Amino acid sequence: MKILSVNAGSSSLKFQLYEMPEENALVSGVFERIGIDSSFYTIKFNGEKIKKEVDLPTHKDAFTILLKELMDLGIVKNLDEIKGVGHRIVQGGSYFDRTVVVDEDVIAKIDELSALAPLHNPAAIVGIRASQEVMPNAVQTVVFDTAFHQTMPEETYLYALPYEWASEYKIRRYGAHGTSHKYVSARMNEILGRNNTKLITCHIGNGASISAVKDGKCINTSMGLTPNAGLIMGSRCGDIDATIVPYMMDKLKVNSKEMDTILNKQSGLLGVSGISSDSRDIEEGISKGNHRCELAQKMYVRRIIDYIAKYYVELGGCDAIIFTAGVGENSISTRREVLDGLSVLGVKVDEERNNVRGKETLITSDDSSIPAYIVPTDEELMIARDTYNLCI
Repeated sequence: MKILSVNAGSSSLKFQLYEMPEENALVSGVFERIGIDSSFYTIKFNGEKIKKEVDLPTHKDAFTILLKELMDLGIVKNLDEIKGVGHRIVQGGSYFDRTVVVDEDVIAKIDELSALAPLHNPAAIVGIRASQEVMPNAVQTVVFDTAFHQTMPEETYLYALPYEWASEYKIRRYGAHGTSHKYVSARMNEILGRNNTKLITCHIGNGASISAVKDGKCINTSMGLTPNAGLIMGSRCGDIDATIVPYMMDKLKVNSKEMDTILNKQSGLLGVSGISSDSRDIEEGISKGNHRCELAQKMYVRRIIDYIAKYYVELGGCDAIIFTAGVGENSISTRREVLDGLSVLGVKVDEERNNVRGKETLITSDDSSIPAYIVPTDEELMIARDTYNLCI
């Protein structure tokens, strides 16, 4: 059975086609600059990369071209071979704790939650509608980044704010990256050979979050109402004293939207270093003796250590620490610095094992009190799995 995993942005459409249940990735790619001049798409198939410039007025046009390419390449003979399409949705609120089949009520709820994910949820609806038009016989599903975190207890997901804010305005912790945390925690249970585990999953990329996962269920996560909570990220500040916001709005004479831009797009590694939001650029700056890059990295690592230590206590121990996503999978120095900071817990990094990028492997020594692993994430596969299960 062929299942298509898609992630629609306001001007983009990422995709990956799988043969299920074998979980064989057949083809992947992305359509970019949809509705904008100079649009194009790239497709990766059989080890080759195909790039074509083409007019892409709408997401429907992108889906239409995608399906034509799949047939021209001989991947499918007709559209009905694609039995399911799974759509990534950033914000599902408290409505959804699992992947569901699309209907009008589901779309209405996704639209209602657009205020909490204004760049993502509306674009996802556009993608769903386009997919429905082009592939009317396929089962359309929605996979929520927030769903995995719906197992958090009330005392964890609520903020110490007027209680009515949660019911009236939906102010609570939702988290993000749930599809990634779900995938790597499930994979870690496979590696350990059991499901009764206490895991700390670290999705460390330009956006970053850490989750505490007990027996396969999330009990806490670092992101909050929005992705700008918890860790220091590429351009997001993460946790700060809330009173800084009105204080600096007054000082800078900026409005709420302008302050939101500063906190989300001008802070984090970028704000401290003054150079870049990219961890690789920060590491390069450190190699050149740039003090602000050194400071940014120390702050970045310190916050990761803080959350791992916090969740270690909350879980009552830990069976494994997992690093995933761009920085987690590829930054040798960041992983080493984080694990060195946990030495008080008996964690011992193995320099040789850790000297890898993007490979599933153990990176701590055999006598480390807690094993740490790199587990490359695969959110597209997780979407395909959930969609396949709703198609059979």
